[in-house]
Amino acid sequence: MNSLDKTDLQILRIMQNNSKLTTKELAAQVNLSTTPVFERLKRLEAEGYIRKYVAILDAEKLNCGFVVFCSVKLKRLSRDIVGEFTSIIQNIPEVAECYNTSGEYDYLLKIHAPDMKYYQEFILNVLGTIDSLGSLMSTFVMAETKHNYGISI
Repeated sequence: MNSLDKTDLQILRIMQNNSKLTTKELAAQVNLSTTPVFERLKRLEAEGYIRKYVAILDAEKLNCGFVVFCSVKLKRLSRDIVGEFTSIIQNIPEVAECYNTSGEYDYLLKIHAPDMKYYQEFILNVLGTIDSLGSLMSTFVMAETKHNYGISI
């Protein structure tokens, strides 16, 4: 982060909040002309500070509002088993996020589903077919009290 100045950080903060701003609108907010802001944006993208631009969808409206955090323990750990497991997880659309964790479980999955019945079938027919899976524990989200998409910078 040493190569970022206060203007770069300001641009990143603003973009986290609304990435649909035009370069002209962004320039007005950081008190620069459009050309240097455009160049800064391109540099921030090229250096990987901005990885991609996305639309945040409403899971409830899309019938995917049943959220489950699924803790997964593999039967055993090896580079090959972990590689195979993570490769399989990458191709399961219901898994929105996957984290390798320390502690009792090896992975934490965030899963979106329409309802409990769907999730039950998902466990049996999708996760249950992964050979390296040893055990899992499901935690069902009853209400979301905070979900911040940005990073505090």
